[in-house]
Amino acid sequence: ALRLSAKWMTKADDRILEFLAEEGKAQPAMIGEDSRVEFDTQYLNQRLWKLTEAELTQRVGRGVYVITEEGEDYLTGEFDARDLPDPDSSE
Repeated sequence: ALRLSAKWMTKADDRILEFLAEEGKAQPAMIGEDSRVEFDTQYLNQRLWKLTEAELTQRVGRGVYVITEEGEDYLTGEFDARDLPDPDSSE
């Protein structure tokens, strides 16, 4: 399925969402240790903050994240993320 991502989204965001969809809940360090992801923990923390602000992931504990239904729909091409506002902007 073709994924329609927001302009602010990065390749790391797709890897994070794919990881959470396959593995369930995880902390950034756990995600970063996976060979499929290959990004450092600090960067993953930043991306998870953005994904959570955009409601594609949800924080469920101290530094623990899960993918949301919207995030799952994005991965399958059923959700168009192009209109999601950039969490860093004041829009």
